[in-house]
Amino acid sequence: MRRRRFLASSVLLLPAGVVAAEEYPRVVPGHTLQFPKDAGAHPAFRSEWWYITGWVQDARGNFGIQVTFFRNKPRVAETNPSAFAPRQLLFAHAAIADPRYGKLRHDQRGARTGFGLAEAGEETTDVWIGDWSLKLVDDGYDAKIAARDFEFDLHFSSPQAVLLQGQQGFSRKGTTLANASYYYSQPQLPVSGRVAIDGNGAAVTGVAWLDHEWSSEAMAAEASGWDWIGINLNDGGGLMAFRIRDHSGSPLWAVGTFRESHGTPRSFDPNEIRFTALRRWRSPRTGVEYPVAMLVKVGDVEYALEPLMDDQELDSRASTGTIYWEGAVRAIRGGQEVGRGYLELTGYWKPLKL
Repeated sequence: MRRRRFLASSVLLLPAGVVAAEEYPRVVPGHTLQFPKDAGAHPAFRSEWWYITGWVQDARGNFGIQVTFFRNKPRVAETNPSAFAPRQLLFAHAAIADPRYGKLRHDQRGARTGFGLAEAGEETTDVWIGDWSLKLVDDGYDAKIAARDFEFDLHFSSPQAVLLQGQQGFSRKGTTLANASYYYSQPQLPVSGRVAIDGNGAAVTGVAWLDHEWSSEAMAAEASGWDWIGINLNDGGGLMAFRIRDHSGSPLWAVGTFRESHGTPRSFDPNEIRFTALRRWRSPRTGVEYPVAMLVKVGDVEYALEPLMDDQELDSRASTGTIYWEGAVRAIRGGQEVGRGYLELTGYWKPLKL
């Protein structure tokens, strides 16, 4: 669902009298997603994100990687004829969770589309801001990121079919049908390429997870944030689950999807999902406390999630306006590691506003 955390936090200086031209389109059940077109941007909708997380390894060990591109239609300059009117905004986050460094390395970008600054193609995944890009090619995705102190040049193959979340891609986020998104995932993406840290590059391999989601609705007024997992299981399966919390921290909504390798997906209802904190960590920079180790029950199966390292907090106040925890985790069952993936924790700093 995520990213999930998307805020149009930029200050836009517009001429007096500039108003929105039309309503955002709604997300409705029964709509059929079509590929590769629905892998591209949907500029009429309010917000959208392409999100890749994964575990990779070089000769020295394992670390986590994350690349996210956000698109937002602020709908404040639709009737303004100026080419400088910000009709579409793009933001991007990139991060490395490396225990050798001890805390999350991350960087962020933002730009309006046009003028050779940034674009999001509508026919397939082709989104970029300057020299940061994510593109769908014949057999997967290419990501190129040139951050302050690290670089990605990675290819993500896609051997499995798209996994439609919710009801054939209609993913509810609350008790009303209005709180919903179109949402699909691609688990078990083999990763290859190079990662450079502080100018020192190395070949890496691993496995990643991709989410693509778009919507026009804000979160429900009673919602404060969410906890989300995307886990690549060692047997080739994929598990997604999330819960949305209310302002007291109690569950407001929850959904899960499990698919065996190339199998038929199984969806789980809110009463079949449970997240329980096992251990908490407090950030020395922001003072925010996060449940970084979780017990997640999906149906009749429980997974203990242990972070690769505790300090995976991402401060994105300079772009999307929030602080959240997003980190590499191991999934453990019966005392054995059965998968690896990512855990996202939002709304712990302050209630999230989409």
